[in-house]
This record gives sequence, structure tokens and C-alpha cells, in this order.
Amino acid sequence: MEEGYLIDTNAIIDYLESKLPEKSNQLLDNTNFQLSVISRIELLAWPKATDSQLKLLTDFINISHIFDFNEPVILKSIEIRKNYRVKLPDAIIAATAIVNKLTLITRNISDFSKISDLKLLDPYRS
Repeated sequence: MEEGYLIDTNAIIDYLESKLPEKSNQLLDNTNFQLSVISRIELLAWPKATDSQLKLLTDFINISHIFDFNEPVILKSIEIRKNYRVKLPDAIIAATAIVNKLTLITRNISDFSKISDLKLLDPYRS
């Protein structure tokens, strides 16, 4: 069975800017893009994005599966916020990955590593 991945905002930006190592680029090239609604918001609200970058981000989002808020993600986010010191957006992203049994691809390992149920993949160390 193919392993599923949730792609964090920082990994998406690095992927679209061709900054990831080749092995990670190949992994993402062969993956169905899955994002939290938080990543969608963060990408489209990126203040430094040029018009061409915004179009690239919009096109990427349009071919991606976006996980919206639902009751299981909300409840898991609450649990994560109560048990770990993480920002709300990170709690929602982590909860989305856990509830949907996905590995989170992120370079932000330090903020997520304390969440015990969360599987992580650092695209710079894969």
C-alpha cells in the first residue's frame, strides 16, 4: 500500500522553487498532493508572492487535495494544543496528518517532533 503524505507549507514552497534535494523532488513528483486547509491559506496569503508566484501557487492548490476542518481534526487539534506547546496552525496541520493517517513532509521538524502520534519526513534528510 502506498504511503500517504501531507505536505507542509514550507515544503511546498521549497518544492515549487526547486530547492529540495533530488530525492525529495522525485518523491513529491510521484505523490498525490495533499494539503491542510491551513497550508492553502498560508500559501495564498504569502505577502511576498509575486503575481507569477501566486499563479503557480494557485495552480498547485487546484491540483491538490485539500483537507478541510472536520470534527475529528478539530478534536485532535484541541488535544494537541492542550498537550504540546505548538501554534494553532501547526496543531491543525498535525491533527490533519494524524487523523488521515498521513506522514507530514516538513522542514519544521523541531516544532512537530514532540507530537508523539505524528509521523514526520524531513525533505532535506530523506
